Amino acid sequence: MNTEKESGKIKTLTLSTASRPDVSKALESDVRVIPVEVEDQMKEAYLDYAMSVIVGRALPDVRDGLKPVHRRILHAMNERAWRSDKAYVKCAKIVGEVIGNYHPHGDTAVYDTLVRMVQDFSLRVPLIDGQGNFGSIDGDNPAAYRYTEARLAKVAEELLRDINKETVTFSPNFDDTRMQPDVLPANFPNILVNGTTGIAVGMATNIPPHNLSEAVRAVVAVIKNPDITVKEILQIMPGPDFPTGGTIIGSAGLYSAYSTGKGSIILRAKVEIEVEEKKNRERIVITEIPYQVNKKHMLEKIGELVNEKAIEGISEILDLSNRHGIRIEIYIKKDYNSQVILNQL
Repeated sequence: MNTEKESGKIKTLTLSTASRPDVSKALESDVRVIPVEVEDQMKEAYLDYAMSVIVGRALPDVRDGLKPVHRRILHAMNERAWRSDKAYVKCAKIVGEVIGNYHPHGDTAVYDTLVRMVQDFSLRVPLIDGQGNFGSIDGDNPAAYRYTEARLAKVAEELLRDINKETVTFSPNFDDTRMQPDVLPANFPNILVNGTTGIAVGMATNIPPHNLSEAVRAVVAVIKNPDITVKEILQIMPGPDFPTGGTIIGSAGLYSAYSTGKGSIILRAKVEIEVEEKKNRERIVITEIPYQVNKKHMLEKIGELVNEKAIEGISEILDLSNRHGIRIEIYIKKDYNSQVILNQL
């Protein structure tokens, strides 16, 4: 059906079968137009996109525990000899090297990744040694990359050792000007030691960090005895070891996670109840907090509960944390039970 405007009126024209275009002839004459089934095309396009995200961006390789951007940063620093026995270099220089040669994306994404590899509250074993302000557990932003400096941490060199001895395969970079490793040699199980989190298309992963020596011993035990049981592994590596500490409540979730790959654990802050003798009052002292919990937001939430009188009996909250560790003091009013308040928290 077609319409045309004539003398201010809408005139309707009906196309006959003979006047309609012959689509089949157009398809035959133009080889650039390929008829496809929408369902088949959707399946193929979805799988291609999913695999691109899974392999190329969102999920780490189990062999070295790294996503492509992490691997490219470490490789670029190693290639330029910005190692632990050399002087620190400006992070702006590192970011430029990575973007220019290996990772043609935004500088913010590369710098944020670099910053996280420096933070000892994010990684169990930091892979980059930083100098300057790289943020805090309170969620403070790091300084701009023109102010901060970094170099490879000594442990990261174990991930890169023997990389030039044909231990791993290489592929061309984005503009075919140089080669980059598909995976690092990885002389220790980084996927276990530092854990990882990733959300891809149709799948996700969340692996907690573990103690380095325990993880290595567990891997050696599996190599020596491929039929080792989960219970035997748990005797060597009892569970995750988070950089911010905390106490794991219960073990059922751990067994499920190690035996099936799916499981959850409850992580609680490490607390003690002390008595201040001078004022004869009790206080709850927090020295470790759960992994990936923002300390500032946690204190703000406690303050809100106190102001809303959802929790009563707290007279004062002090954050005495410093570079040596976390210490939060929550003072309890007289005639209130500190254990009851702790349970409420």
